Amino acid sequence: MAENENGAEKSEEPTDKRRRESREKGQIARSRELNTFAVLVAGVGGLMSYGGAIGNAMIDIMKDNFTLSRELLMNDGSMALQFENAVYIALMALFPLFIVLLVASILGPIALGGWLFSAQSMAPNFGRMNPLPGLKRMFSAKAGLELLKALAKFVLVLIVALVVLKADTRDLLALANEPLESAILHSITVVGRSAMWMAWGLLFIVAVDVPFQLYDNRQKMLMTKQEVRDEYKDSEGKPEVKQRIRQMQREMAERRMMAAVPQADVVITNPTHFAVALKYDPLTGGAPVLLAKGGDFMALKIREIANEHKVMVLESPGLARAIFHSTELDREIPAGLYLAVAQVLAYVYQLRQFRSGKGKRPDPLKDLPIPPDLRRDE
Repeated sequence: MAENENGAEKSEEPTDKRRRESREKGQIARSRELNTFAVLVAGVGGLMSYGGAIGNAMIDIMKDNFTLSRELLMNDGSMALQFENAVYIALMALFPLFIVLLVASILGPIALGGWLFSAQSMAPNFGRMNPLPGLKRMFSAKAGLELLKALAKFVLVLIVALVVLKADTRDLLALANEPLESAILHSITVVGRSAMWMAWGLLFIVAVDVPFQLYDNRQKMLMTKQEVRDEYKDSEGKPEVKQRIRQMQREMAERRMMAAVPQADVVITNPTHFAVALKYDPLTGGAPVLLAKGGDFMALKIREIANEHKVMVLESPGLARAIFHSTELDREIPAGLYLAVAQVLAYVYQLRQFRSGKGKRPDPLKDLPIPPDLRRDE
C-alpha cells in the first residue's frame, strides 16, 4: 500500500479535484517506451514506404555531383548551385518521412494520458538543482527499474538484431554483386525490414511499461483519509464556518419576516405551534403571498408583532399547518388552498366592516376546505 512522505497510508481513491490538479501540474501517466516505439515504427514504416523515392533521390544527387562537366568545374558559382539543388532534392525526398515522424511524435505521447499542455511543468524548478534529492532519485527503486528496462531493451534489441542479420545474410552479401543503383534500392529494403523487426521487438517492453506507468501514476494520486478530509474542508468550507453562515442567514431571514408581519392582512395560527402571515393584493390579480411563518417561539413572536400592529389573528389549526408545510416565504399559496384562504380573507374583511359600524357581524369560520394532499396532522 502506498504511503505519503509522513508515513500515512494512502488508501483512498483520488478525488476529482486531485485528478484535475495533477493534470494541471503535468502529473499524468506517460510511457517513454511507448513514445520511442511509436516513433521508431513510424520511421521504419515511412522508410519502407518512401524508401524507393529516397533511394532514387540519392542516385540523382550522386549522378549530378559526380558527373560534372568542364564548364561547371571552371565556374566559381556552380558549386553553390549544385549544393542548393542537392539539398532541394534531398528535402523533397525526405519530406514525407519527416511528416510521418512528426505525426508519430505527437500521437505517441497522447496515446497514454491524452493531450496535455501544462505551464506548471515547464516552469523552472530550482529545487531539482539540489544534489541531495538528485542522488536520492539516482539510487531509488524507480531509477533501478529504469536501469533494468534499459538493459532489457538492449538485450532484446541485440537478440532480435542478431536473428535478423543472420536471416538477411544472403541479401547483404548479394549487394556486392549488384549494380550500384539496384544495390542502393535493395539495401534500403533490407535495412528497413531489419529495423522493423527490431522495432517490433520493443513491443514486449512497451506491453510491460504501459501498465506499470498507469499503476505508478494511480499510486501517486492515492490519498490518505486525512487528505480527503482536508480537501473537503477546503472545497466545502469548515463545518463551524458553514454553521455560522447558516445561522446568520437564518437570523437575517427572521428579521426580514418580522419586518413584513405588519404588512399582512391576516395571521393564521395553530394556535400555539404554528403561525403564518398572509397578504393579498387585489391589484396584482395574483394569489395571497406568505410573508412570514414560524413554529413555537417564532410563532409567538409573529403573533405578538401582529397584535402590536393590529393585524387580524385567527385560529385555524388545519389551515395554518397546511400553509406552513406547503408554502415558501414570499411565495403564493398553492392552488388547493385558494378557496380556504379566500373564505378567511372574506371573513377578515367582513369583521373589519362590522367593527367600523358598516355591516353585521360575520358568522365564525367553521370547517375550511383543505385538500387531503395538503393536510398535515402535526
